[in-house]
Order: sequence, then structure tokens, then C-alpha cells
Amino acid sequence: MLILASGSPRRKELLKKITPDFRVVVSDIDEKSIQATARELPVKISKMKAYAVFSKFPEDTILASDTVVLVDNEIIGKPIDHEDAKQILKRLSGKAHLVITGYTIISKNYELSRSVVSKVYFKELSDDLIDRYVRSGSPMDKAGAYGIQDKDFPLVDHIEGSYDNVMGFPTEDIIKHLKIKTD
Repeated sequence: MLILASGSPRRKELLKKITPDFRVVVSDIDEKSIQATARELPVKISKMKAYAVFSKFPEDTILASDTVVLVDNEIIGKPIDHEDAKQILKRLSGKAHLVITGYTIISKNYELSRSVVSKVYFKELSDDLIDRYVRSGSPMDKAGAYGIQDKDFPLVDHIEGSYDNVMGFPTEDIIKHLKIKTD
């Protein structure tokens, strides 16, 4: 059985593009205690999530993932409140940033950890657009305080790389490496 080691509704939705046959088990690791460089952190966290779930389900295939938004070599996490979300979006306005997703696949005879990088170019955002977007509540549970899939709020000018990766789950890359067992 394939287990997604993530409680993210977006990751669950994206994994359904690859296979409908999986279950979700959220890992219980302390992500804040993990030390690594900005580019290494999502892979390290994904590996720890995968191992935490694999230790409970060693007969299954585990897929874990973590995403960071990197601006000026600084990780921008989820906003702590509405004011923080506004400040993050102002910082992203008119600039490019990186979205790095690390993922790990573990089963009895297979292990892979990788990262995928996409470059996102933001439009110049007006204060009004930022205020409306923050009031919608959408940015509050997302790294970088935005969701590229939020069609009502045109924040992104364009991207270089995987759209799904910017959502937090690089399906195009994962599908190449995920060995789904069918009976």
C-alpha cells in the first residue's frame, strides 16, 4: 500500500493525479528542530517524515514531502498572522523567488530522496489586492503566504519549472520515481 506521509490537502489532491490507491498517515516529527541549509531542508524534513511513518508501516511504500519558499536566500514559512501574510506578500511583490520541494520515497527495497526547484515571478501587487487576498484566509496555511492555484487572486506573473511543485508536490518528477505496486 502507498502511504502519503502528509496532511496537506493539496498534496493529497495532487497524488490522486498519479494514483487513486493510497492512504494518508501524518508524521509527528518536530520540523522546527531540524537544522540544514535552505536548499537541503525540505529533503531532510521529507526524509524524517518518511522514516517516522515507515517505522510504523514497514511493509508499505511511504511518500513524504516538504516545501520551502526561498527569497533572497531566506526561507519564508507560513505566515503567523494576517499582518505577517501582508508583509510576506509585499516582500514577494514584483520579484522572483524559488520554491523548493523535497520528497522521499521509502519501501523495503527502495529509497530515494530528491528535490525539485521552480522559480516563481510575482506581479507588482497593490495594497488592495494584498488586503483582499489576506482577508480571504487563503495565504494563512501556505509557505510564502500564497497558493499558485488561487485563481481569484492573480499574484503570479509566470513560473519556470513545475506548477505542481509550486503547489508543494512535483507530480511530474515523483511519477518517474514512484514504483506503484499493482497486484
